[in-house]
Amino acid sequence: MIPIIAGVVFLAVAAIVLIVGVVTSVDPAQHTILRRLEAIRKIQSRGSDSPDLKLIRDELLSTVPGFQRLLMRWEWPQKVQNLVDQSATKFKVGQLVLLSLVLCLGFALILSGLLSIPAISMVGAVAGLLSPLCVIAFKRRRRMRAFEKSFPQALDLLARAVRAGHSFASGLEMVASDIPEPVAGEFRAAFEEQNFGLPLRDALLNLADRIPLLDVRFFVTALLVQKETGGNLAEILDNLAKVIRDRFRIYGEVRTRTAQGRLSAVILISLPLFMMVALNFINAGYIDPLYHDPWGQAALFFAFTAQVIGGALIWKIVSIKV
Repeated sequence: MIPIIAGVVFLAVAAIVLIVGVVTSVDPAQHTILRRLEAIRKIQSRGSDSPDLKLIRDELLSTVPGFQRLLMRWEWPQKVQNLVDQSATKFKVGQLVLLSLVLCLGFALILSGLLSIPAISMVGAVAGLLSPLCVIAFKRRRRMRAFEKSFPQALDLLARAVRAGHSFASGLEMVASDIPEPVAGEFRAAFEEQNFGLPLRDALLNLADRIPLLDVRFFVTALLVQKETGGNLAEILDNLAKVIRDRFRIYGEVRTRTAQGRLSAVILISLPLFMMVALNFINAGYIDPLYHDPWGQAALFFAFTAQVIGGALIWKIVSIKV
């Protein structure tokens, strides 16, 4: 029981420290300033010739100076930070890495105390290591889906504002105040960047960088082309909104037709785990050789690997891009 108690206490203390660090490090005014400076930094990365941009410092990946210098040596922390920003999570990469290490060690200690099986403890350690990133990816995907659903409404509002005689910047402000999140926040950021002094082109490109969706790229490209060549901006926005709605309609039909495949995937993946738990409660001694015998441990390992590969193949088949 000592490893279990040690693992639980370790996870509890680490969670309290991380929560206190996140809460105390959040400053809305500082976050707004850093967001604007990050927008200017992205312009510099695209090759802008403005001499003032060299004075802008990159956003910190960690509040610990030594850890910050260590993370700056690689490229992957910035990519992970982009994923965190797109998920609207207030974690920094340094906090995410430390949380992953804490969960990895905590899960390994608890499983080693419960089962004393190195293979299962290793699987738990890997699961703890990847779980924060999986949560970030899930929140990012959910936020991107919410953005896609509200994006046509934002385009309609922009088109109506342009038809009424408002400027495009005023239309961005209207979207930021009338459309629900996350569309409102992203358009508010674009409006603030443009109001801060950035060219409209750079503010739109920053929007495409923050929201890496095909619809947003179409939107930005259409606006930049219209700005260079001219044309009816309201009609362009209306056509783009119609295309996005039609794509969502087709996507809904595809989801309906692949529902049976997704349900089959869920049943096939969860059934072996459910049977193991049920047998463990009904007759615990019946499946003990799977835990303690070397051949049983090997069978568990290969079964887990086959489950992962089979689940990935099924989801790949039923996931159709529209």
